Order: sequence, then C-alpha cells, then structure tokens
Amino acid sequence: MKTEAKPAPRRQPAQTEPASAPRSRRDRESGELVLHGLAVSQGVGIGKLATASEGAPTIERRELFEDQVPWETERFDQAVALSRKQLAKLRARLSILPEDANRELEPLLDAYAQMLGNSRLTRNIRKRIAEQRVNAEAAVADEADALAEAMFAAGTDDRATRQRRADEVREIGRRLTRNLTATPWRNYASLPHGAILAAELLTPSDAALLEPARLAGVAAEEGGLEGHTSIMLRALGVPAVLGVPGLMEHASPGTMAIVDGGAGTVTLRPTAATLAAARKAVAAYARERQRLAKLRRLPAITRDEEPVELQANLELPIELPMIAQSGAVGIGLLRTEFLFMNRDDVPDEDAQAEAYLQVVDAMQGDPVTIRVLDWGGEKQIESLVARGIVPGAGGDNPALGVRGLRLLLKETELFETQLAAILRAAARGPVRVLLPMVTTPEEVRAARDMYDRVARRLRRRGVEIPDPLPPLGIMIETPGAALAADSLALESDFFAIGTNDLAMYTLAVDRSETGASHLYDPLHPAVLRLMQFATEAALRMRMSVSVCGEIAGDPRLTPLLLGLGIRSLSMSSASVPRVKQAVRSVAIDDCARFARSVMEQSDPARIAALVAEFRSRMDA
Repeated sequence: MKTEAKPAPRRQPAQTEPASAPRSRRDRESGELVLHGLAVSQGVGIGKLATASEGAPTIERRELFEDQVPWETERFDQAVALSRKQLAKLRARLSILPEDANRELEPLLDAYAQMLGNSRLTRNIRKRIAEQRVNAEAAVADEADALAEAMFAAGTDDRATRQRRADEVREIGRRLTRNLTATPWRNYASLPHGAILAAELLTPSDAALLEPARLAGVAAEEGGLEGHTSIMLRALGVPAVLGVPGLMEHASPGTMAIVDGGAGTVTLRPTAATLAAARKAVAAYARERQRLAKLRRLPAITRDEEPVELQANLELPIELPMIAQSGAVGIGLLRTEFLFMNRDDVPDEDAQAEAYLQVVDAMQGDPVTIRVLDWGGEKQIESLVARGIVPGAGGDNPALGVRGLRLLLKETELFETQLAAILRAAARGPVRVLLPMVTTPEEVRAARDMYDRVARRLRRRGVEIPDPLPPLGIMIETPGAALAADSLALESDFFAIGTNDLAMYTLAVDRSETGASHLYDPLHPAVLRLMQFATEAALRMRMSVSVCGEIAGDPRLTPLLLGLGIRSLSMSSASVPRVKQAVRSVAIDDCARFARSVMEQSDPARIAALVAEFRSRMDA
C-alpha cells in the first residue's frame, strides 16, 4: 500500500474584495491598522479580539486492498450517522436563536440532512471507495471538491447562488472529514463577553453556535456577501466583515479592534480619536435601527402622498423570513432556478407546485411575481442536461445564444410543466408570471398561446386555477426589448426592468470581469434612456412597470426612478427599509424635476454628481 499525506482542501472564498479596494492602511506612529473587507452585516462593534481555534484535519490518502473496502465503507457510514446526530443537536439549538436566524438555519439544516441521506454526494463517495479503492477521507475530499466545482460551474447566472450551492456541499464534506479524522471542533462557549470573534473561515453552522448578546462583532478572512453565513450573521444582528485579507496575520487575541459592518473595515489598535468616533457611530446606528424599525409598518408614500410599491427579490426560500421582517409588500422577482439545482432529476409539476405554494402561502396575500426558468448562455443545469435539454449557446459568446424564453419555447414540455405548476399555486394567492430574455412580440405571443393552452388543459383535469389568469409580463433586459417596448407592451400585461443585464448588454461589460468592471455603470446615459423609453411605453398603456435590478435597492437613486415615472421597486429585503425612508422623504414634483435634469446630461460623471447633490439635500 502507498501512503501519501495530503492537506485538507482549502475552501475558496465565496467572493473576494474588489481589486481596486484598499487592502490595509497602517498609521506607523500610532500603530493603528485598518483592514478592508466585505460589508456583510450592518453595525459597529468595539472590543478585544478573540479566536476560536480549530485544528485543520490532515487527510491521509491510502490505497485499499479489496477486503478492506467493506470496512472502509462502514467507517464512512459511521461518520454519516455521527454527522446526522450533530445536525440534530444543532436543530435543537434553534429554539434559543433569534426568530430570523431560526428560520434561516432550519431550511439549511434540511438541505444538509438531505445530502447526508441517499444523495448523489454519498452515493459517489461510496462508489469512489469501492471502485478507486481509496480510504473514506480521501473519497470525501475528492467527491466534495468535484461536486462543489461542478455546481459552481453549472449554476444560475447569479454567482452568489452558485457559490452558496457549492458551499453547502463543501460544508458537508468538511463535517464528514472532521468526524472521520476525529478532529476537534471550535469551542465558542469560552469566548469572553463583548469580544470580537476573528476567524479564517466561519460556516453557517459556526454562526448558529454564536451568542449574539455576548459578541461585539465578527471578522473573517474568507466569505462572501450573499452566502449562508452572511445571511445568518445579518439575521443574528451581529456587526460583521468577511473577506478580510491578512486578518489572521494581525489578529492577536486581546488586541483592541473595531468592526464596521457598514463600511467593511476592521480597525486594529485604534487611536483614542478613532475609538471616540466609533462609539458615536454605535450610538448613531442604534438610533437609526430604531427609526428604520418604525418604518416597517408605515406605508411607502412620498411626502405628497404618492404610493410606491416596495417588493423583495427572492433567490432561495430560506430568505422568506428576511422578507417578512423587511416590510416589503410582496415578492417582485422569484427566481425559480433553485428548483432545478443540486438534483439528478427535473422537478415534476407536483414538486414545482408545492414549492411555489410554500412561497405564496408565506406571503399571506401579498403578490408574488414568479419568473420562469432563466437558463442558457454560460449556465448549465445538470438535471436538464441529463434529459438531453441543452441550451444552443453557439459560438464564442454564450450570453447571446439561445437562453431564457428562447430556450423554453423550444423545450415546450419543460415550459408547460412549469406554467401548470405556477397556475396551480396561483389559486392560493395573487401571482404574476414573468418571462425572461424577451426581444420580440412574436415570442410573447407564442408564450401566451402556450399559457392559455396549459390553462385549458388544467381546467379539463378539474384543477382549480384563477379566472382570469394571472398577468403575464416580460423582463426588459436588452436594448432591443427597451427600444421595442411600444410593440411589446401590446402583448404583455406588465414590464419588469432588469437593470443589471440591461446595463451589461448596453455597455458590453460583464461586471464579473475585473479588467472592464469599472466601465459597468447603470447610470450611463444610454442605460437611463433605455429605461425611460421602456417606462414611458408602459405608462402610455396604463401598464405596471417595475425595476428589479440592483439600482432599485439604492436609496440614492430612488428619487431618480420615481422621477422617471416608476412606482414599483423590487430589491433585496435588506434594502427595503432605507428605500422606504428615501420614498417618504421626497415629493414627486421634486423627483420629476430632478429626473429631467439628469436626462439632459450626457456625462456619467455629471449624473453621479447630480445624484450626490440631490441626496445631500434630502439628508439636510
């Protein structure tokens, strides 16, 4: 037998700091050091650093004799059983966590438990042990890495969602490896009261073991903005900064530190002046939270009593509690790709209907806009590929290939199954259906014909569906759709402007490409004029139009969007209170004048200056 020592695989950060951001700033005279990371959870925390040590498991790769395979498989099964017991203990802790964190973690634990059952992960690990004749630790490491990488490459077009799915697999692989190697876990119970926890990596399970009342803040070298850990820390209300390069190099236990979860900074050995400013910031943030909490039950109306609809985007069902707490009045964009991910088979009509029903029921009468499967281009979904459904990306530019509605109109069985599931869920509450990647009226007409055909089939089956049918709307996310908005409005029931893709296609810039990301600007005059064109086309038809891109959640841009005539915004749930505050602080006439002055500009820098100037007047 050969033996080869192999270190445990290091998990890659979910999202790294932008290349242009400062990494650190040191004051040589005072010794103060400012490290920069990702602003994950709002608030300012002041305290001494504390670390919770966790030994890294060392994986020894061993080749097995044939008669050792059953014994090694039994070792793996015992590690699975122990992991399931640990998750059960973690689930028992849910009752003492804040409600938001409780609701956040429970579905994640369900996903973990599912992966520890008869899943592709466990089946393939057993297969590696038997066929490759390697020990359980090596099989776990190899399969978890391979599956996580496949999920990241084969996910939706949203990087954060792909990373979350990959992280779930890596977390289970990490748990199995620690149990196989009997490596001790972190102990958070001994952290001193009022400390700032510093770690290389914090998993969602780690976050669930924290006691927010005892901690002043959290900082970690790894982690992204939209991972499960970030969502957990926000739910716990702990000021947190993740993705801090060099943190553990400088994080000596007992060092005084300031974590600013709004600015994304960790200040070590702060001066007296810095400490005084941080204490003022703590008090100011507490006052702001009280003010924003009061807004939850107040209507989103302008000073001159113009109502504005503020809704939330939903990526995964685990985010539903955050939406309920935000004060949003519905879901403006439910991405359905999560249903098709991390599974070997395509969900049937019943499975999809049940998933949509859970969301509709959770919203308790507030409207839910469900976007049908947006698949293609750079994305791959293994369960669909297994059925021979492959997007015709074609050529070297998959973003311009057969994707979204173009693909669904080719794969009619897939499309009709999803429409049927949505219509069944719509019997329990207000629902709208949203079509992605639309460019021509013919596509909308073809989709509506299929929509009506599915409805007739359901009625013949005796299935209860709404009458009239839920509205059928389209995404405006390409220049072609924006410029053809007049004709598209004749075929659609509502518009949803996806500013992220609209800016990308208009400016020929992919935000994830660091070499050109500085050119990505949703306030570019070309992007704003396309938005204005589409909005005016909808308003002429007296048709609803919303914005569901990132700019919808930026309170600095709320007056501009209102001034363009938009009265419906959909954003991340965390953004709703501040956008509501912005709505309630302006009058529509002022917004309209401001929008006219912006639309007269041809220089993006001048537009940014006007936005900053108007915001300063709002805050005055």
